[in-house]
Amino acid sequence: MSLHQAIPAGGPGMDGVIKLALLAVGGQGGGVLTAWIEAVARANGYVCQATSVAGVAQRTGATVYYIEMAPAGPRAPVFSLMPAAGDVDIMVTAEMMEAGRSIIRGFVTPDRTTLITSTHRALAVSEKMVPGDGIASSEEVIAAAEVAARRFIAADFDALAIAQGSVISASLFGALAGAEVLPFPRAAFEAAIKSGGKGAEASLRAFAAGFAAAQGPVSLPKVAVAEVAAPRGSARLLAEWQGLADRAGRMPAAVAEMAVLGLRKVVEFQDLGYGAAYLARVEAVLARDRAPFELSRQAAKYIANAMAYDDVIRVADLKTRAGRAERIAAEMGAKPGNVVQLTEFLHPRAEEIVGLFPAKLGARVEASPAWMARLDRWFNKGRRMRTDSLRAYLMLYVLGGMKRRRLGSLRHAQEVAHLEAWLARAMGYLDRDYDLAVEVIRCRRLVKGYSDTHARGLSKFDRVLEGVALVAGRSDAADWARRLREAALKDEEGRALEGALATVRSFV
Repeated sequence: MSLHQAIPAGGPGMDGVIKLALLAVGGQGGGVLTAWIEAVARANGYVCQATSVAGVAQRTGATVYYIEMAPAGPRAPVFSLMPAAGDVDIMVTAEMMEAGRSIIRGFVTPDRTTLITSTHRALAVSEKMVPGDGIASSEEVIAAAEVAARRFIAADFDALAIAQGSVISASLFGALAGAEVLPFPRAAFEAAIKSGGKGAEASLRAFAAGFAAAQGPVSLPKVAVAEVAAPRGSARLLAEWQGLADRAGRMPAAVAEMAVLGLRKVVEFQDLGYGAAYLARVEAVLARDRAPFELSRQAAKYIANAMAYDDVIRVADLKTRAGRAERIAAEMGAKPGNVVQLTEFLHPRAEEIVGLFPAKLGARVEASPAWMARLDRWFNKGRRMRTDSLRAYLMLYVLGGMKRRRLGSLRHAQEVAHLEAWLARAMGYLDRDYDLAVEVIRCRRLVKGYSDTHARGLSKFDRVLEGVALVAGRSDAADWARRLREAALKDEEGRALEGALATVRSFV
């Protein structure tokens, strides 16, 4: 939470009209908040007009709500339908990036605008589409707001509202009241909420939290951190697990921390024997490493990710885990007695089906275009399965329980071959260029997901390593490996990667 210097609001414009704009995305209660503001104004002798222009769905744009109000008098004021750049007294945004957009559009000015925003993030589609980290920087928006606004009030109003069993519209309404930028008493704001009836008590609690946040520093509710579940099993299995954990713990501290996490991940994915194989791979890298052991630390992370790949068995297992249905119901806000129907959309390609076959049989089938086309025709149809029904749930449950067959499958053979080739490539660079070896280990980040996502990641991974081979031997090879990897993470289609590869080819 941050509260900047409480400078009085710029007040109404020269025409005596108070102009307030609100940017909110779907589900944040922008319409409710607008109605409350209208109710407060009219109940206190003001005439008021509110308009809204809907944004694009799927979080590519916010709805713009615009309110103008003025004291009632003998002559009716002339109101505008939309906010204009440089002509907004109060800007309220229900998400940090919307605050940034309001600044870019010129709605926030240092001579008059009070900017009230929530600091939480509701990621835009453009941020989610980036294969790497596409999240825009909130710090940059805060820095711009401190310069652009006359007064800037920011807090995680979403968290404050959730802690009170309400939604962000109520806490933002409280912040608007607490900012004291409208000429109405707190009781008038609370009366507007009470007139709504249903849910008023929770809304009033959230209002109070938002009011306090606008007037001074507040402590956000502590979020409980989920503890890692302790391993469970027979005494023999627990003793074997402890032996593996102790083996990982004896590695250098920088490596041990990551190795213990990786060990837990691969054992959960398969079994204790698989965990021992994981440690053997990490130890082989460590044997050739040196302090500060960055190569081994990265290897401990990405070897675990490579060994715990997403196959049909894992996807089915995750969809039938204990507690998943309850978690989804809680996220949907379902009340006791509500019926929640859960539909899974499955789109298996022929490659996923063949990957379940024993390795030799699967390789023969995969080499047959006729059989692959036949399997694709049979299975690649986009299936919807109601896992709240017994039949669909049991089908996935049985499939998710096929862990013992996994290690003999074609998919596992392919993953192991790819993992070993990747490690051999990285270790091949080690003696002449340590930093390049580390960057090649990190390139495994490109391989993730399931089905088409996994195939695209593999394709990018292979192209990046082709580029790395071109620059190997140069003094800046590690830097170019990093640039190629980051380019591959910028867009799904790989346009940025192709541009970077073209640059490499131009000077090699």
